[in-house]
Amino acid sequence: MKNMKKILVVGLMVSVLLTMAGCGKDEKLIKVGHKNYTEQRVLGQMFSTMIEEHTDYKTTVTELGGTSIAFGALKSGDIDLYPEYTGSAYSVVLKQDSLRDPDEVYNYCQERYNEQYNMVWLKSLGYNNTWTMTVRRQMAEELNLKTISDLVEQAPNLVMGAEMEFLERQDGLPGLKEAYGMGSFKKEIGMDLGLTYAALKDGEIDVNDSYGTDGRIKKFDFVPLIDDKQFFLPYYISPLIKEEFMTKYPEAVEALNMLEDQFTDAEMQELNLAVDEGGYVKTVVEDVLREKGLIK
Repeated sequence: MKNMKKILVVGLMVSVLLTMAGCGKDEKLIKVGHKNYTEQRVLGQMFSTMIEEHTDYKTTVTELGGTSIAFGALKSGDIDLYPEYTGSAYSVVLKQDSLRDPDEVYNYCQERYNEQYNMVWLKSLGYNNTWTMTVRRQMAEELNLKTISDLVEQAPNLVMGAEMEFLERQDGLPGLKEAYGMGSFKKEIGMDLGLTYAALKDGEIDVNDSYGTDGRIKKFDFVPLIDDKQFFLPYYISPLIKEEFMTKYPEAVEALNMLEDQFTDAEMQELNLAVDEGGYVKTVVEDVLREKGLIK
């Protein structure tokens, strides 16, 4: 009986020690999430690499869905951080549409997320993946198109190809027309965004809606027109974390903030294109971080 008691006590002690060891191990594991497209896959691996290179923490990287799903995963604790765009947070989560200045949108998101969700936006990586209107370089040079305002006079003679959502949403083409005093294009064709790039290249359309850091802009040498009236929301990217992450993983916060202002729109186009054309995401990320002196 005594031996049985000793066995039970020893077993209990081992169980407790294993549990404590497991907790310690979990404390060192940071769960990175990202949305389900190329740029987010690049960013997820970038955050993971920075954390593992500059701290003793290990990471897991999980692909999620869109903004609402990623935000929900962070709220529930299924992930510890993910890359988020200020424009997505401002419009999709906070349901706002009035501000356009990048700093004002960032500060608004920072305040509201902190107040409502105990979340913190870390430093911005520096680039803006907002909507843009894109044209062929030859046409831009022939018609002297540099800004969206330059497009107003030419619109009745040009064919527009865009996502159906862009053609219908108030923060898309309808609102853009109001902001710029623009009439209708010669034709406005709803189509899958991916198909618009080939159609634009082949001259089947003259203008498309793009995301500013899409690699196909670089691949086909298209010209994004400057949004001179700042109609489109700014979409600057930052790591989004819970407030408790700041004290729980301070070294990880420091590592992630090393990415502040490190990337331009053109650089992200290059990274996205490299991955879209078959590059292994982690290798592409490590190469660029090494070139910038952010990892060894």
